[in-house]
Amino acid sequence: MIQEKIKSLIAKEIEAIQNIPIDGVIEKAIDLIHQQVHLKKGKVVVSGMGKAGQIGVNIATTLSSTGTPAIFLHPSESQHGDLGMVQENDIMFLISNSGKTREIVELEYLVKNLHPEIKIIGLTGHPDGALSDFSDVVLNTGNPQEICPLGLTPTTSTTAMTVVGDVLVTLLMEKIGFTKEEYAKRHHSGYLGDKARK
Repeated sequence: MIQEKIKSLIAKEIEAIQNIPIDGVIEKAIDLIHQQVHLKKGKVVVSGMGKAGQIGVNIATTLSSTGTPAIFLHPSESQHGDLGMVQENDIMFLISNSGKTREIVELEYLVKNLHPEIKIIGLTGHPDGALSDFSDVVLNTGNPQEICPLGLTPTTSTTAMTVVGDVLVTLLMEKIGFTKEEYAKRHHSGYLGDKARK
């Protein structure tokens, strides 16, 4: 019984991944990041609240370790001075499954007050939300139904966000020609560092 339930839950997660829209938008996001970070020498500033923020931390650190400088900016802390991390050539990568997270909407207002021309990429499951209205590029997860029995806990939605982030990272690595040697320079210690130097 439990094994069949586990198989069913995994199948729903797989289905969510397979239903992520492949609509050509991610190429626009990659070009925008390449322009701001690799040509204009800015960085990716990732932000999200709650579980979306935890996915954002992963995306930011993975980008940084693969040749695209990125930081995570907590949307609440941004209102208490951390907004100073953002520079004019940076690009914002804002994550909100609902597309209307209050702290993310406020962050857009605050960062545009500091740098009016800053570019924004949004990652959301609801492209009809406010996040889409002010984003230059909108990445859509396909709004998968959560496998949580309440239909509330971020589960399937965060899986889809992670996959979109992984695809973005992988395609950026290819675009900038990121090599094993460059990877090793960023991974001095640990298993991956040893593996990269062999």
